[in-house]
Amino acid sequence: MESQVENAVEILSNPASDPSVKEQAFEYLNQLRSDPQGWQACTNLFSRIPRTSEVVRMVCLEVVNIAVHTQGLDGESLAFLKHTLLQYVRQGYGAGAQQDPDPASLQNKLTQTLTYLFVFLYRDGWQSFVDDFLDLTGLHQNVDNVAGVLFYLRVLSSVHDEIADMLLSRESGDSKRNTELKDQLRAQDMQKVAESWKQLLSRYSGNDVVIDLVLKVLGKWVSWMDISLVVSQDMLNLLLPVVGRTGSEDKVRDTAIDTLTEICGKKMRSADKMEMISFLNLQDIVSQLVASPMLNDLKGTPQYDTDLAEAIAKLVNTTVADIIRALDDNNASDETRTLAKQHLDGFLPLLLRFFSDEYDEVCSTVIPSLTDLLTFLRKLGQLNQEYSTMLSPILNAIIRKMRYDETTSWGNEDEQTDEAEFQELRRRLQYLQKTIAAIDQNLYMDVLSNLVATTFQTLDQAGSHMDWRDLDLALHEMYLFGELALPNQGLGTKNQPSSAASERLVVMMQKMVESGIANFSHPAILLQYMEICVRYCAVFETHSQYIPQVLENFVRLVHHNHVRIKTRSWYLFHRFIKQLRSRVGNVAETVIQSIGDLLPIKAEVPGEDADDDMSSDESDHSADALFTSQLYLFEAIGCISSTHSTPAENQALYARSVMDPLFQDMEVHLPRAKGGDAQATLQIHHIVMALGTLAHGFSDWTPGSTSSNQHGGPPDKLVSDEFSRAAEAILIALRELNSSAEIRTACRSAFSKLLGVLGAAVLPQLPKWIEGLLSQSSSKDEMAMFLRLLDQVVFGFKSEIYDVLNMLLTPLLQRIFGGLGEPISGTDDEIQLAELRREYLSFIQIILNNGLEGVLISETNQGFFEPMIASILELAKTLDGNLGPSRLAFTIMARISSLWGGPDVATISREPTAPTGSPNPAIPGFDHFMMDRFHSTCWEVMRNPSFKPSTDAQTKQVLTEIAALEQTIYTKTGDMFIQQMQNELFPSLGINGDDFLRSLTTSTDKRQFSTYLQQLLNSR
Repeated sequence: MESQVENAVEILSNPASDPSVKEQAFEYLNQLRSDPQGWQACTNLFSRIPRTSEVVRMVCLEVVNIAVHTQGLDGESLAFLKHTLLQYVRQGYGAGAQQDPDPASLQNKLTQTLTYLFVFLYRDGWQSFVDDFLDLTGLHQNVDNVAGVLFYLRVLSSVHDEIADMLLSRESGDSKRNTELKDQLRAQDMQKVAESWKQLLSRYSGNDVVIDLVLKVLGKWVSWMDISLVVSQDMLNLLLPVVGRTGSEDKVRDTAIDTLTEICGKKMRSADKMEMISFLNLQDIVSQLVASPMLNDLKGTPQYDTDLAEAIAKLVNTTVADIIRALDDNNASDETRTLAKQHLDGFLPLLLRFFSDEYDEVCSTVIPSLTDLLTFLRKLGQLNQEYSTMLSPILNAIIRKMRYDETTSWGNEDEQTDEAEFQELRRRLQYLQKTIAAIDQNLYMDVLSNLVATTFQTLDQAGSHMDWRDLDLALHEMYLFGELALPNQGLGTKNQPSSAASERLVVMMQKMVESGIANFSHPAILLQYMEICVRYCAVFETHSQYIPQVLENFVRLVHHNHVRIKTRSWYLFHRFIKQLRSRVGNVAETVIQSIGDLLPIKAEVPGEDADDDMSSDESDHSADALFTSQLYLFEAIGCISSTHSTPAENQALYARSVMDPLFQDMEVHLPRAKGGDAQATLQIHHIVMALGTLAHGFSDWTPGSTSSNQHGGPPDKLVSDEFSRAAEAILIALRELNSSAEIRTACRSAFSKLLGVLGAAVLPQLPKWIEGLLSQSSSKDEMAMFLRLLDQVVFGFKSEIYDVLNMLLTPLLQRIFGGLGEPISGTDDEIQLAELRREYLSFIQIILNNGLEGVLISETNQGFFEPMIASILELAKTLDGNLGPSRLAFTIMARISSLWGGPDVATISREPTAPTGSPNPAIPGFDHFMMDRFHSTCWEVMRNPSFKPSTDAQTKQVLTEIAALEQTIYTKTGDMFIQQMQNELFPSLGINGDDFLRSLTTSTDKRQFSTYLQQLLNSR
């Protein structure tokens, strides 16, 4: 078997092997893993002398590992493995070994196998485990044996990883076993292990490989061993010289500092931890390291040792976190708290030293403990002098860290990752600033106000020679300051700021506008300026004298040639105009003339290599993204042209001046687009979108809404007439290019926006819109979206729409039924069909709920009444993936019954009376129709085996609507309904019907009757 194993591995590892033979070898090794005898052959093959190849031995150990883990080997088998592998280790790693040590990868696999044996045998069968591997080091014989030392340390490291690594999740049984193993190690071997570390650190002080591994193992084990075995003068005398080594890029020194961090991070009582920090003299150690040439003399140079800085920062972070924990510990004594406060005073400058480090990864390392400190101070409430003096240096350090460093060049495409990381750091720093603002608002306001004032003062003096990074910092802090001043973006009553903070913000904004910063050359500053003007435009509501100057700056900046400013400034310009449209005055003509050169549309068809996976709009400079931003200019013009101070005839003139060039452009491109020219089609798409967006700027009123931020209804007829021309032009494009999905999408978007400017004037055009947007080319998804818009139109114009709706209902339903009847293929189709079903039923419901039900039974549409009812019944009965529409269908049936069932002849009451009189439906025969069609549909659904309201919430909602429908039918038909149920329903259910009728007639809440029906269904 051994030769077969060896042969199979050699075949697999040989690239020249025949593929079919390789497949056989692979299958053989797979079977070997589950073969109860396989591990024995592999053990013998692994330990054989002369040794076989490395890859063969690696596979053998893998098979052995699987056997130990999964096959439940008996004691005798485990003992055989222990004996064989220990013999192998002694031959290869003991003092005077006859064999060369294995390569590192094989050693790691072997230590893993030995660790598995440790887990099974240490408590019974291999209590000498630690002694056996400690013997390899030669310490007892007083001889050097580096190979044995390293193997011993690897075994210790592997044991920790298996039984004590807190990052690994384990089953409860394994956790219990591991706890017992650690207890036994502590009782039996921990002292000799700790002693061996000291001996190895002393004996091999000149061997960095050994020292590094000793320290790493110590750093692992310290978390679960008696700290006194490590924190002793003997150990410190060995550890601290390594910590204090002064060579550059010394990895062993960094490991020693990491080990010290692990020692300091060990969980213990607050009092013990504070004493340990004192005993270790940690503050002095860190201070000396900070003063070392690698961190002090080389600061600001390429030789600065960032690895060392990060290692010490981790130590400081761990220590300060423990100090804060002690200060916040309610069980700590006054003596412990006093000592903790002393440590905090000593460590705060060190914490801020690393927080202020020029390398962001070093700064980020101590943010957690600084967060802990500020959270603790916030919890204290009113701070005493000792604590309050800490805030100013912390805040100043945070602000300095917010500044772009000297090596940064803003807007460089090659540095996007660095930029994103810096912005993420700024977000974390912002949280720290907010905490300080919550602790001491006055300090926060003073420091930031001074920073901003000083910066603008410097700008006045230095002008264009000022460093853009300083300006950016002041503007960034201004941007954040407003969160304190305007938490809800409200600035109090007119000319009366709501707080001291908003008062400061007003002063800052005045200084900014007056400073001439808008003429600074750096694009980052110009962008920040616009962002702040938009974010805090509430200031201009109360200080409108600044609006003309800021608006003039915006008009200039939207022409900036930097790509990031260009697209963002168009959006910000739109936001500024939209929020201040009531204050900007009659300046539309000037603005239109000033930005007219930005309005011509130039559609570009994206190339095949266009990047579809942009990480953000900000970094997307494609032609498509540019056009999306250009649309904001059209909306801004709409906003500024429709201010209250602008006469209606002027508004119409401005609309015409922008739209006429678009109409001409459409006329030029339409013939080419009809011929299939992709660029011309995209140009038409863009023109349609621009027309719709311009309309939205003029009026964002929605039909049916009673109020709007800007308008209470559509604009003056003069303006509406101009946009009627736009609608006609769009309808021509829709008719001529109806096969293009992107044209239909643009037209649907424009239609929704035109509603706000056209008002009821849209109604005569509705048939054309329906013909174009519910064409043979339209997908179910498109139909559903258009129906949603029609809901809005019907609701908004219910008093005027009857005649139009009456005329277009039949062709509309024909189109919808066509969509509902299309075959589906795939999940996307199913989702779209469900959406169309829902929107179709919602449309019927809107008609019924707004007094327009007459159109459904008018002479014009009566031929479609039966198909419509049939479709509603069919959707009610379709349950699979259709519970929402099913519920809606039953709601509609109840509404129809209520409308056309005639006056009530029965009542639902806790004390019901007998029904009076005969049914008198509004439509002759509708009483029988309800019982024959609606009632039978209810029971067809309830008898469906997949209808399980007791286990599904959505199904339960369907049942509630069924209950409501049954009760409505009863109120309209009375005794006739009862007799039908007694003759047909109750016998088929095998019940006498008394309980059913009692619940039907007395459940004043439909959910009560629904509960009865659910119980009835459960008893089937």
